[in-house]
Amino acid sequence: MNSVRIIGGRWRRSLLHFPDSSGLRPTPDRVRETLFNWLGQELDGLRCLDLFAGSGALGFEAASRNAAQVVLIEQSAPVHRALLDNQRRLQNAENLVIRRGDALKFSAPPGERFDVLFLDPPYHQGWLSKIEPLLPRLLQDDAVIYVEAEHALTGLGDWKVDRQGQAGQVFYHLMRREPECKTSV
Repeated sequence: MNSVRIIGGRWRRSLLHFPDSSGLRPTPDRVRETLFNWLGQELDGLRCLDLFAGSGALGFEAASRNAAQVVLIEQSAPVHRALLDNQRRLQNAENLVIRRGDALKFSAPPGERFDVLFLDPPYHQGWLSKIEPLLPRLLQDDAVIYVEAEHALTGLGDWKVDRQGQAGQVFYHLMRREPECKTSV
């Protein structure tokens, strides 16, 4: 088993264990630290969605920092089992919802949308262009999207890059929706 450490919040220093799986690349500590500096250290009241959960590093980190709810979606059965095992090992993990399924088939309950979306799909498979049409029905108008990709991006649908960085071969981006694209519900 591989492992990654939660770097902040109530589960700080806790290890998450995960199996080897094709395309699974945990977000490095340094990149997670930058991301949560961008988002703010506390995510009180925010609903987060991680459509390609993998190791769970991003979702567990958000839950550790008091997000109201974090939904993690993972298609691989062994990786999904590891996520559930990690959830069981942590105390007070009621704000985590872990589901096995296809990211393209995920749908939030009617009327519920997310404040933060984590997207770290397998590279070179066109996932971002497939996810893009789903964004308006999954996200609040003022939601932010964190995306890791194999190349620099300028945006995803109505969401444009607000901040970005690079760590090795990983390009990471924080995106916000352009004000003229926001709609009322």
